[in-house]
Amino acid sequence: MITVSVFRLHGEITGFEVSGHAESGPYGHDLVCAAVSAVSFGAVNAIVSLCEFEPEISQGGKGGYLKVALPDYLGKTAHTKAQTLLEGMQVSLETIENEYSQYIKITQM
Repeated sequence: MITVSVFRLHGEITGFEVSGHAESGPYGHDLVCAAVSAVSFGAVNAIVSLCEFEPEISQGGKGGYLKVALPDYLGKTAHTKAQTLLEGMQVSLETIENEYSQYIKITQM
């Protein structure tokens, strides 16, 4: 199962962690895993490109783990853009969870 933890402080997303494997299909053909990866990595790439900063990123060696934390020093514009992108990521992941809840679980922390 894939677990997603969304970290919040005062209602705003400060980061997220994705771990595990969905195992909803054979390796290389796991659509749930591919969808979660695309959404989470897409959000990180959008933050880097559109907000013009690099969040703190930790990845597992063989996949199945991604942790992202926003830095504390963000200006208002970058912070607002990052929040919008991360909230959009959460909505997309929740859409996947609604359809495939046996393979993915999202929690707010």
